[in-house]
Amino acid sequence: MEALNHFMIFLQKNPLHLALFGTAVITGGMLIWPLFSRLSGQSNEIGTVETVQLINRRDALVIDVRESSEYASGHIANSRHIPLAQLADHLKSLEKFKTRPIIVNCRSGSRAAGAVGILRKNGFNEVFTLRGGILAWAQASMPLEKSK
Repeated sequence: MEALNHFMIFLQKNPLHLALFGTAVITGGMLIWPLFSRLSGQSNEIGTVETVQLINRRDALVIDVRESSEYASGHIANSRHIPLAQLADHLKSLEKFKTRPIIVNCRSGSRAAGAVGILRKNGFNEVFTLRGGILAWAQASMPLEKSK
């Protein structure tokens, strides 16, 4: 306790050190925030490596919620194309996948987050977005299929 008191006095007498200490605390918090949000279950984003692992190890379903022209230009192999506007109409056909992980992707991740919300509200518990969407997938040099 005495060491803490000495440290506080030191910081009070040295405003520059106080600013540096505050910056270090804030920066450290920003660096570990993603870890805490993932451990607490708040984050539902996964990267390309985690996506491949879920597909290979747990037979995850990939749902692509982009528009038809976007999907045709390049998509993850074996992904199911359901544009976001039509997702609610397809919930019944997705019921059989409730026990499997579901990964939703779009171009960059924004539409996928909305789709995850819809799926979770309808009882799908293990649903994730592909962090960065198909752009991140392509940037990681992962394979894309094109529709004819």
